[in-house]
Amino acid sequence: MKWIKKWYYLILLVSTGAVYLVCMNRWQVHANASGDALGGSGTQSPGYENTGDGGNGGPSVSGGDGGWNGPPVSGGDSGWTPGADDGDWDPGDDGWTPGAGDGDWDPGDGGWTPEPGDDGWDPEDGAGDSGQPDDEGTNGQVPYMTVEDDYFADAVFIGDSRTVGLGEYGGLEDITTFYASTGLSVHKLFTANIVPVSGQKKKITVEEALQQTTFSKIYLMLGINEMGTGTVDTFMEKYQEVVARLRELQPDAIIYLQGIMKVTTKRSEQGDYITNEGIEERNVRISQLADNEKIFYLDVNPLICDEMGGMEASYTHDGVHLKAKYIEIWKQFLKEHAVPRD
Repeated sequence: MKWIKKWYYLILLVSTGAVYLVCMNRWQVHANASGDALGGSGTQSPGYENTGDGGNGGPSVSGGDGGWNGPPVSGGDSGWTPGADDGDWDPGDDGWTPGAGDGDWDPGDGGWTPEPGDDGWDPEDGAGDSGQPDDEGTNGQVPYMTVEDDYFADAVFIGDSRTVGLGEYGGLEDITTFYASTGLSVHKLFTANIVPVSGQKKKITVEEALQQTTFSKIYLMLGINEMGTGTVDTFMEKYQEVVARLRELQPDAIIYLQGIMKVTTKRSEQGDYITNEGIEERNVRISQLADNEKIFYLDVNPLICDEMGGMEASYTHDGVHLKAKYIEIWKQFLKEHAVPRD
Protein backbone atom coordinates (compact mmCIF):
# COMPACT_ATOMS: atom_id res chain seq x y z
CA MET A 1 0.00 0.00 0.00
CA LYS A 2 2.80 2.38 0.78
CA TRP A 3 4.29 1.62 -2.66
CA ILE A 4 1.01 2.37 -4.41
CA LYS A 5 0.55 5.64 -2.54
CA LYS A 6 4.10 6.62 -3.40
CA TRP A 7 3.66 6.09 -7.19
CA TYR A 8 -0.07 6.87 -7.42
CA TYR A 9 0.22 10.31 -8.99
CA LEU A 10 2.87 9.19 -11.48
CA ILE A 11 0.73 6.20 -12.63
CA LEU A 12 -2.32 8.45 -12.94
CA LEU A 13 -0.42 10.98 -15.01
CA VAL A 14 0.96 8.35 -17.44
CA SER A 15 -2.46 6.68 -17.86
CA THR A 16 -4.19 9.99 -18.55
CA GLY A 17 -1.58 10.87 -21.17
CA ALA A 18 -1.98 7.54 -22.96
CA VAL A 19 -5.77 7.88 -23.09
CA TYR A 20 -5.42 11.44 -24.38
CA LEU A 21 -3.05 10.45 -27.20
CA VAL A 22 -5.27 7.57 -28.35
CA CYS A 23 -8.38 9.75 -28.42
CA MET A 24 -6.67 12.60 -30.26
CA ASN A 25 -5.22 10.27 -32.90
CA ARG A 26 -8.65 8.75 -33.63
CA TRP A 27 -10.16 12.24 -33.83
CA GLN A 28 -7.53 13.32 -36.36
CA VAL A 29 -8.19 10.29 -38.59
CA HIS A 30 -11.92 11.00 -38.61
CA ALA A 31 -11.32 14.69 -39.20
CA ASN A 32 -9.28 13.92 -42.32
CA ALA A 33 -11.99 11.65 -43.72
CA SER A 34 -14.64 14.27 -43.01
CA GLY A 35 -12.58 16.90 -44.81
CA ASP A 36 -12.42 14.75 -47.93
CA ALA A 37 -16.12 14.02 -47.87
CA LEU A 38 -16.87 17.75 -47.67
CA GLY A 39 -14.50 18.54 -50.55
CA GLY A 40 -11.98 20.23 -48.27
CA SER A 41 -8.27 20.38 -48.71
CA GLY A 42 -7.53 17.99 -45.84
CA THR A 43 -4.65 18.19 -43.38
CA GLN A 44 -1.06 17.13 -43.28
CA SER A 45 -0.43 13.62 -42.03
CA PRO A 46 2.75 11.57 -41.89
CA GLY A 47 3.76 10.13 -45.26
CA TYR A 48 1.32 12.23 -47.30
CA GLU A 49 1.25 15.66 -48.81
CA ASN A 50 -2.21 17.14 -48.44
CA THR A 51 -4.31 13.99 -48.15
CA GLY A 52 -7.59 15.77 -48.91
CA ASP A 53 -9.24 16.30 -52.27
CA GLY A 54 -6.90 16.10 -55.24
CA GLY A 55 -3.84 15.56 -53.06
CA ASN A 56 -0.45 14.67 -54.47
CA GLY A 57 0.39 11.15 -53.50
CA GLY A 58 -2.40 10.37 -51.05
CA PRO A 59 -5.05 7.70 -51.58
CA SER A 60 -8.46 8.94 -52.64
CA VAL A 61 -11.53 8.41 -50.50
CA SER A 62 -15.11 7.55 -51.36
CA GLY A 63 -16.90 10.50 -52.91
CA GLY A 64 -13.72 12.56 -53.28
CA ASP A 65 -11.44 13.38 -56.18
CA GLY A 66 -8.52 11.02 -56.11
CA GLY A 67 -6.19 13.55 -57.69
CA TRP A 68 -3.28 12.06 -59.53
CA ASN A 69 -1.29 9.06 -58.50
CA GLY A 70 -4.08 7.88 -56.21
CA PRO A 71 -6.06 4.68 -56.77
CA PRO A 72 -9.61 5.10 -58.09
CA VAL A 73 -12.35 4.26 -55.66
CA SER A 74 -16.11 3.91 -55.78
CA GLY A 75 -18.07 7.12 -56.10
CA GLY A 76 -15.09 9.36 -56.87
CA ASP A 77 -13.26 10.61 -59.94
CA SER A 78 -9.97 8.78 -60.18
CA GLY A 79 -8.43 11.76 -61.92
CA TRP A 80 -5.66 11.12 -64.36
CA THR A 81 -2.77 8.73 -64.17
CA PRO A 82 0.69 9.98 -65.16
CA GLY A 83 1.70 8.48 -68.49
CA ALA A 84 -1.79 7.35 -69.48
CA ASP A 85 -2.47 8.19 -73.11
CA ASP A 86 -5.93 9.59 -72.50
CA GLY A 87 -5.47 13.06 -73.88
CA ASP A 88 -5.15 14.64 -70.45
CA TRP A 89 -2.34 16.62 -68.98
CA ASP A 90 0.83 14.77 -68.07
CA PRO A 91 3.54 15.89 -65.62
CA GLY A 92 6.14 17.89 -67.51
CA ASP A 93 3.81 18.85 -70.34
CA ASP A 94 3.46 22.51 -71.28
CA GLY A 95 -0.30 22.14 -71.51
CA TRP A 96 -2.77 19.55 -72.66
CA THR A 97 -2.07 16.77 -75.09
CA PRO A 98 -4.83 16.07 -77.61
CA GLY A 99 -5.99 12.52 -77.21
CA ALA A 100 -8.96 10.28 -77.66
CA GLY A 101 -11.12 11.97 -75.04
CA ASP A 102 -14.67 13.12 -75.42
CA GLY A 103 -13.95 16.78 -75.80
CA ASP A 104 -15.53 17.68 -72.46
CA TRP A 105 -13.97 18.83 -69.24
CA ASP A 106 -13.98 16.36 -66.38
CA PRO A 107 -13.44 17.24 -62.69
CA GLY A 108 -10.10 15.79 -61.77
CA ASP A 109 -8.66 16.09 -65.27
CA GLY A 110 -5.59 18.21 -65.64
CA GLY A 111 -7.14 19.96 -68.63
CA TRP A 112 -9.53 19.26 -71.44
CA THR A 113 -9.41 17.17 -74.56
CA PRO A 114 -10.37 19.04 -77.74
CA GLU A 115 -13.07 17.59 -79.90
CA PRO A 116 -13.65 18.67 -83.51
CA GLY A 117 -16.47 21.18 -83.55
CA ASP A 118 -16.15 22.23 -79.89
CA ASP A 119 -15.85 25.98 -79.33
CA GLY A 120 -15.23 26.58 -83.00
CA TRP A 121 -12.07 24.46 -83.10
CA ASP A 122 -11.79 22.22 -86.11
CA PRO A 123 -8.65 20.43 -87.29
CA GLU A 124 -10.04 20.65 -90.81
CA ASP A 125 -10.32 24.46 -90.76
CA GLY A 126 -8.93 25.97 -93.91
CA ALA A 127 -9.99 26.36 -97.47
CA GLY A 128 -13.05 24.10 -97.39
CA ASP A 129 -15.82 24.52 -99.92
CA SER A 130 -15.69 28.30 -99.85
CA GLY A 131 -12.26 28.36 -101.41
CA GLN A 132 -10.93 30.68 -98.73
CA PRO A 133 -7.39 30.50 -97.35
CA ASP A 134 -6.69 29.44 -93.79
CA ASP A 135 -6.58 32.24 -91.25
CA GLU A 136 -4.75 31.24 -88.09
CA GLY A 137 -5.68 34.44 -86.31
CA THR A 138 -9.40 33.48 -86.39
CA ASN A 139 -9.28 29.70 -86.01
CA GLY A 140 -9.10 29.23 -89.82
CA GLN A 141 -12.23 31.25 -90.59
CA VAL A 142 -12.71 34.89 -91.61
CA PRO A 143 -15.92 36.25 -90.01
CA TYR A 144 -17.75 36.79 -93.30
CA MET A 145 -21.33 37.98 -93.31
CA THR A 146 -24.09 38.02 -95.91
CA VAL A 147 -25.11 41.45 -97.17
CA GLU A 148 -27.61 43.05 -99.50
CA ASP A 149 -26.82 44.86 -102.75
CA ASP A 150 -26.48 48.21 -100.98
CA TYR A 151 -23.25 46.95 -99.35
CA PHE A 152 -21.59 47.69 -102.70
CA ALA A 153 -22.78 51.31 -102.85
CA ASP A 154 -19.38 52.57 -101.66
CA ALA A 155 -17.36 49.94 -103.55
CA VAL A 156 -15.41 49.98 -106.80
CA PHE A 157 -14.85 46.95 -109.02
CA ILE A 158 -11.61 46.98 -110.97
CA GLY A 159 -10.90 44.37 -113.63
CA ASP A 160 -10.92 43.07 -117.18
CA SER A 161 -13.73 41.74 -119.41
CA ARG A 162 -15.00 39.39 -116.68
CA THR A 163 -15.65 42.40 -114.45
CA VAL A 164 -17.22 44.22 -117.39
CA GLY A 165 -19.72 41.33 -117.53
CA LEU A 166 -20.48 41.68 -113.82
CA GLY A 167 -21.16 45.37 -114.34
CA GLU A 168 -23.47 44.74 -117.28
CA TYR A 169 -25.41 41.70 -116.05
CA GLY A 170 -24.98 41.61 -112.26
CA GLY A 171 -27.70 44.13 -111.44
CA LEU A 172 -25.23 46.44 -109.72
CA GLU A 173 -24.67 49.01 -112.45
CA ASP A 174 -26.90 51.59 -110.72
CA ILE A 175 -25.54 50.85 -107.24
CA THR A 176 -21.78 50.57 -107.45
CA THR A 177 -18.82 51.82 -109.51
CA PHE A 178 -16.93 49.87 -112.18
CA TYR A 179 -13.47 50.71 -113.45
CA ALA A 180 -13.27 47.84 -115.91
CA SER A 181 -12.22 47.34 -119.50
CA THR A 182 -11.77 44.45 -121.92
CA GLY A 183 -8.11 43.50 -122.15
CA LEU A 184 -7.11 45.33 -118.94
CA SER A 185 -4.02 43.97 -117.18
CA VAL A 186 -1.83 44.81 -114.22
CA HIS A 187 0.60 46.44 -116.64
CA LYS A 188 -2.01 48.85 -118.03
CA LEU A 189 -4.12 49.46 -114.94
CA PHE A 190 -2.70 52.85 -114.03
CA THR A 191 -1.86 54.04 -117.53
CA ALA A 192 -4.88 53.15 -119.68
CA ASN A 193 -7.66 55.76 -119.98
CA ILE A 194 -10.71 53.64 -119.21
CA VAL A 195 -12.78 55.64 -116.68
CA PRO A 196 -15.42 57.90 -118.26
CA VAL A 197 -15.63 61.45 -116.92
CA SER A 198 -19.18 62.49 -116.12
CA GLY A 199 -20.45 65.14 -118.53
CA GLN A 200 -17.41 64.83 -120.76
CA LYS A 201 -16.33 62.69 -123.67
CA LYS A 202 -12.86 62.00 -122.33
CA LYS A 203 -11.69 59.18 -120.10
CA ILE A 204 -9.06 59.13 -117.35
CA THR A 205 -6.90 56.45 -115.73
CA VAL A 206 -7.90 54.37 -112.72
CA GLU A 207 -5.21 56.12 -110.70
CA GLU A 208 -6.62 59.55 -111.51
CA ALA A 209 -10.15 58.38 -110.71
CA LEU A 210 -9.10 56.95 -107.35
CA GLN A 211 -7.51 60.27 -106.46
CA GLN A 212 -10.84 62.00 -106.98
CA THR A 213 -13.26 59.60 -105.28
CA THR A 214 -13.02 57.73 -101.96
CA PHE A 215 -14.27 54.15 -101.66
CA SER A 216 -14.74 51.84 -98.66
CA LYS A 217 -14.22 48.61 -100.64
CA ILE A 218 -12.15 47.70 -103.67
CA TYR A 219 -12.77 44.47 -105.62
CA LEU A 220 -9.88 43.52 -107.90
CA MET A 221 -9.79 40.74 -110.51
CA LEU A 222 -6.93 40.71 -113.00
CA GLY A 223 -4.67 38.05 -114.43
CA ILE A 224 -6.21 36.23 -117.41
CA ASN A 225 -4.76 38.68 -119.97
CA GLU A 226 -1.26 38.50 -118.49
CA MET A 227 -0.81 34.75 -118.91
CA GLY A 228 0.74 35.06 -122.35
CA THR A 229 3.57 37.29 -121.18
CA GLY A 230 6.32 36.89 -118.62
CA THR A 231 6.30 34.40 -115.79
CA VAL A 232 4.34 33.88 -112.61
CA ASP A 233 7.06 35.76 -110.73
CA THR A 234 7.02 38.78 -113.04
CA PHE A 235 3.22 38.84 -112.93
CA MET A 236 3.18 38.73 -109.13
CA GLU A 237 5.83 41.42 -108.88
CA LYS A 238 3.60 43.79 -110.85
CA TYR A 239 0.44 42.57 -109.10
CA GLN A 240 1.96 43.40 -105.71
CA GLU A 241 2.86 46.87 -106.95
CA VAL A 242 -0.76 47.37 -107.97
CA VAL A 243 -2.06 46.30 -104.55
CA ALA A 244 0.46 48.54 -102.78
CA ARG A 245 -0.57 51.51 -104.92
CA LEU A 246 -4.25 50.86 -104.24
CA ARG A 247 -3.47 50.93 -100.52
CA GLU A 248 -1.75 54.28 -100.94
CA LEU A 249 -4.59 55.77 -102.97
CA GLN A 250 -7.36 54.37 -100.72
CA PRO A 251 -5.76 53.73 -97.30
CA ASP A 252 -9.08 53.18 -95.49
CA ALA A 253 -10.61 50.81 -98.00
CA ILE A 254 -11.03 47.06 -97.60
CA ILE A 255 -9.41 45.35 -100.58
CA TYR A 256 -10.86 42.10 -101.91
CA LEU A 257 -8.41 40.25 -104.14
CA GLN A 258 -10.44 37.91 -106.34
CA GLY A 259 -8.89 34.74 -107.67
CA ILE A 260 -8.66 34.53 -111.44
CA MET A 261 -11.63 32.63 -112.84
CA LYS A 262 -10.68 29.38 -114.50
CA VAL A 263 -11.56 28.42 -118.07
CA THR A 264 -13.20 25.21 -119.21
CA THR A 265 -11.08 22.08 -119.32
CA LYS A 266 -11.45 22.02 -123.11
CA ARG A 267 -10.16 25.60 -123.35
CA SER A 268 -7.34 24.84 -120.93
CA GLU A 269 -6.21 21.90 -123.09
CA GLN A 270 -6.30 23.92 -126.28
CA GLY A 271 -2.54 24.21 -126.24
CA ASP A 272 -1.88 27.93 -125.85
CA TYR A 273 -0.83 30.05 -122.90
CA ILE A 274 -4.15 29.98 -120.99
CA THR A 275 -4.26 26.90 -118.76
CA ASN A 276 -6.02 26.13 -115.52
CA GLU A 277 -2.72 24.98 -114.05
CA GLY A 278 -1.27 28.42 -114.70
CA ILE A 279 -4.35 30.07 -113.21
CA GLU A 280 -4.12 27.94 -110.07
CA GLU A 281 -0.45 28.80 -109.62
CA ARG A 282 -1.21 32.51 -109.82
CA ASN A 283 -4.20 32.23 -107.51
CA VAL A 284 -2.12 30.56 -104.83
CA ARG A 285 0.33 33.42 -104.98
CA ILE A 286 -2.44 36.04 -104.96
CA SER A 287 -4.04 34.43 -101.89
CA GLN A 288 -0.78 34.84 -99.99
CA LEU A 289 -1.12 38.63 -100.19
CA ALA A 290 -4.22 38.58 -97.97
CA ASP A 291 -3.70 39.56 -94.34
CA ASN A 292 -7.39 39.04 -93.42
CA GLU A 293 -7.43 42.44 -91.78
CA LYS A 294 -7.51 44.95 -94.62
CA ILE A 295 -6.87 42.65 -97.57
CA PHE A 296 -8.97 39.54 -98.21
CA TYR A 297 -8.83 36.80 -100.82
CA LEU A 298 -12.02 35.54 -102.48
CA ASP A 299 -12.21 32.66 -104.95
CA VAL A 300 -15.49 31.87 -106.70
CA ASN A 301 -13.99 28.98 -108.70
CA PRO A 302 -15.36 26.16 -106.47
CA LEU A 303 -18.88 27.34 -107.35
CA ILE A 304 -18.47 27.62 -111.11
CA CYS A 305 -16.17 24.66 -111.86
CA ASP A 306 -16.97 21.02 -112.61
CA GLU A 307 -15.41 17.83 -111.24
CA MET A 308 -12.51 18.21 -113.69
CA GLY A 309 -11.55 21.52 -112.10
CA GLY A 310 -12.47 23.68 -115.09
CA MET A 311 -15.31 26.13 -115.61
CA GLU A 312 -18.60 24.31 -116.08
CA ALA A 313 -19.07 24.12 -119.85
CA SER A 314 -22.77 24.99 -119.68
CA TYR A 315 -21.95 28.22 -117.80
CA THR A 316 -20.00 29.77 -120.68
CA HIS A 317 -20.35 30.47 -124.38
CA ASP A 318 -16.63 30.75 -125.17
CA GLY A 319 -14.92 28.73 -122.44
CA VAL A 320 -13.68 31.89 -120.71
CA HIS A 321 -16.56 34.22 -119.76
CA LEU A 322 -19.66 33.43 -117.72
CA LYS A 323 -23.00 33.64 -119.47
CA ALA A 324 -25.17 36.50 -118.25
CA LYS A 325 -27.52 34.29 -116.21
CA TYR A 326 -24.64 32.61 -114.34
CA ILE A 327 -23.06 35.87 -113.25
CA GLU A 328 -25.63 35.76 -110.44
CA ILE A 329 -23.59 32.91 -108.88
CA TRP A 330 -20.58 35.20 -108.70
CA LYS A 331 -22.59 38.11 -107.33
CA GLN A 332 -24.24 35.94 -104.66
CA PHE A 333 -20.84 34.59 -103.63
CA LEU A 334 -19.56 38.14 -103.11
CA LYS A 335 -22.66 38.99 -101.07
CA GLU A 336 -22.04 35.98 -98.80
CA HIS A 337 -18.36 36.86 -98.29
CA ALA A 338 -18.41 40.41 -96.99
CA VAL A 339 -16.54 41.68 -93.96
CA PRO A 340 -18.01 44.30 -91.63
CA ARG A 341 -16.57 47.77 -91.49
CA ASP A 342 -14.79 48.77 -88.27
